[in-house]
Amino acid sequence: MNLVIVESPAKAKTINKYLGDNYTVLASYGHIRDLPSKNGSVDPEQNFKMEWEVDSFSKKYLKEITDVAKESSKIILATDPDREGEAIAWHVKEYLNDKKLLKDKEIERVVFNEITKKAVIHGIENPRQIEPLLVDAYMARRALDYLVGFNISPILWTKLPGSKSAGRVQSVALKLITEREHEIESFNPEEFWTLSIKFNDNNNNTITSSISQLDGEKIEKFSFRNKDEINKAIENLKNKKFSITDISSKVVSRNPSGPFTTSTLQQTASSRLGFGASRTMQIAQKLYQGIEIEGDTVGLITYMRTDGTNLSVDAVKSFRDYIKSDLGKEYLPDNPLNYSGKKAKNAQEAHEAIRPTEINRTPSSIKKYLSTDQAKLYDLIWSRALSSQMESAKFDRNTITINSDDGKTICKSSGSVLKFDGFLKIYSSQSKDDDEDILPQMSKGLINIEALIDEQHYTQPPPRYSEASLVKKLEELGIGRPSTYASIISTIANRGYAEITNKRFFPTDRGKLISAFLEKLFSKYVDYNFTAGLEDQLDEITSGKESWIKVLEMFWKDFNNNVSEVKEKRTREVLDLLNDSLGELIFEKNNEGKIDRNCKLCNEGTLSLKNSFRGGAFIGCSNYPDCKYTRPLSKAKAAAQAQLAEPKFIGKHDNGNDIYLKNGRFGPYLQYVINPEDIEEKTSKKRKTKKKKDENENLKNVSIPKGIDLKDVDLDKAKFLCSLPKNLGVNPENQKDILLNTGRYGPYLKCDNKSARIENIDEIFSIGLNRAITLIAEAKPGRMSSSTIKDLGEHPEDKKPVRIMKGQYGPYIKYKSLNATIPEEKDPAELTMEEALILIEKRKEYDKNKKSKKRKSK
Repeated sequence: MNLVIVESPAKAKTINKYLGDNYTVLASYGHIRDLPSKNGSVDPEQNFKMEWEVDSFSKKYLKEITDVAKESSKIILATDPDREGEAIAWHVKEYLNDKKLLKDKEIERVVFNEITKKAVIHGIENPRQIEPLLVDAYMARRALDYLVGFNISPILWTKLPGSKSAGRVQSVALKLITEREHEIESFNPEEFWTLSIKFNDNNNNTITSSISQLDGEKIEKFSFRNKDEINKAIENLKNKKFSITDISSKVVSRNPSGPFTTSTLQQTASSRLGFGASRTMQIAQKLYQGIEIEGDTVGLITYMRTDGTNLSVDAVKSFRDYIKSDLGKEYLPDNPLNYSGKKAKNAQEAHEAIRPTEINRTPSSIKKYLSTDQAKLYDLIWSRALSSQMESAKFDRNTITINSDDGKTICKSSGSVLKFDGFLKIYSSQSKDDDEDILPQMSKGLINIEALIDEQHYTQPPPRYSEASLVKKLEELGIGRPSTYASIISTIANRGYAEITNKRFFPTDRGKLISAFLEKLFSKYVDYNFTAGLEDQLDEITSGKESWIKVLEMFWKDFNNNVSEVKEKRTREVLDLLNDSLGELIFEKNNEGKIDRNCKLCNEGTLSLKNSFRGGAFIGCSNYPDCKYTRPLSKAKAAAQAQLAEPKFIGKHDNGNDIYLKNGRFGPYLQYVINPEDIEEKTSKKRKTKKKKDENENLKNVSIPKGIDLKDVDLDKAKFLCSLPKNLGVNPENQKDILLNTGRYGPYLKCDNKSARIENIDEIFSIGLNRAITLIAEAKPGRMSSSTIKDLGEHPEDKKPVRIMKGQYGPYIKYKSLNATIPEEKDPAELTMEEALILIEKRKEYDKNKKSKKRKSK
């Protein structure tokens, strides 16, 4: 009997079907051991010795593994083909060795990049031993993350109450988000103008051209800075005569992109499908581990955690055969295309890119076996991989050059027409280039000015990060690894350090404060170059160029000194340091351009950064409690608050009463008076008992959803918000009404027992019935709650729901009346049911021990 150990039951189920009766496949349910959440789990004084602990949940699965191991002649460790998989295999081997179960038994490590019968059999036939350097790299990363988390987080709790945690890479990602926000807040728009000319010829053909040169000077972005300059240029051009002097045409090619890596999959799934990084990885995991198709469990894609851009020889051959037979010879390049030179910075894994395991398994042929999201992601992976081996798309690029009679002013028009679609037949371009337009048939010679078109513009601040752009930036900087990006992003959001509105990251005031705290007091450890350099060192452990103990020693010496220094500082001293470092970002300037911290309410106190446990960071007066002046940390929020110090009249409601925009404790809101007859109609049905009349009961308050700029709230939008909830129409699926409404957590749709959030806030004003039907169809039944991060399903023992919730002190697992804490290093959105059950068992054990201690003390 041979025992095969994998990490997940889904993978075990699939592999079990490929191997004969001589094999038993069991799951370890992820890591069987971890560092206990207490001080001393990593001891720097003892060569960073680590204390590992087997959790109570893993014990019952390990019992099954040990029972079968006793009867087996060979033990095969078949966990995932990456650093984490190698670590799980090592932990299992160490555990079995401690139990003295490996004597006279063969133990092998096998890996496969895809879960297909061919790949699994090949892996079993070509075993190796556990790679010690990969294990060393895992040990170094785990120790580093522990040491940073267990040393900085307690300082945050004492110096900035209400803060939750600081992670090694998470803190650097937060710094990126807050720095971008500071850029936006301090951005000063610059005015500039553009000028183009609309020409026509004798055949009434018209063409609009941009000016590339005016009176011998090259035209650039800021050539025209104001209306006077543009008017001068217009007067100049009116006196000129123009001729078409050149009409050129050439064929240009657009090459296909390489197949997906983890990072490019996350970026593309975000921009095209609207999937977050965690959601993308969850769906990809299911496609990799296996989908039930006509009685067989089939792995549909290769391993989804990879930096590699190469494809196997067999895969390329099958792709080329498919292209030739199903698409045509003209779509097949003479030679296979190679993307191995386009690896990301620090690419380390020797895996293939992400591709379908069988190219003949087309998205349309297996759509019925997949969920909506699975089908979308599989289609994306399939089409990107196949298109990477297809011919380039060809365009006819035309350019018309128009010169003034003196030859000093030059205008150009460009356009291109698709000549051969090539790879675009399978993987269409998401957006067209500006010059993908058909130019009219024109000939050389004189041409007339029909119109001069001037436009005013203002420079725009850099955009806030989306999940896709944040992943791209982290990859460019060499920070983190593809497998960790989803965890980094969800941790920042779930800890309340940033909010995602309209798919963009907005740092919260607490997030800004923590980022400034780390930048001021732990600047080295949130430095981009230092973090990227540390990643390089950790990668060099894998290649044997660095010792993991040496890397930790070098890090710990300076880091420990830094921690000791910060611990000595008083909370007030820390806040004073932050006052100085944040400076002009949070305080206004006076007429002389100097930072002005005088309190405008009492004129005696000094404004300073303050922090509350519940509310987070804010600006307050030093004369408190005599002066109770407070304002938000953000100057923009403070300005909006000041703008609404007095109610702003918007217009008349349909009932004839005034609508005002006001600012309240919980943010801006609309207020109008409800007519007495409307109140009586509603209340007469609800109550018969006498109740003291509330003088404000005829006032209706309507919150402004987050993400809507107050400047954009006109009468039409105000009336629309006041009209909610709104009936959009009948859902043909169940003949029930679909209602649009907005609540505490933003706009949403409600139909019978289903609710669906509207992610794009602007869509609330334009959403139609068809779009609403689609969103409701994709939503899961049950009450929608913003505090629910993920619904894991039913507990295997009593079928009660197990959910991951967003709490005041961080994410946690909710099961019946039990709340289980999720460790800092775990990504709540990627947590599986198996991992959740482990944490539930840990919590039960903790509560049991706590009760027994109480009994003993009594």
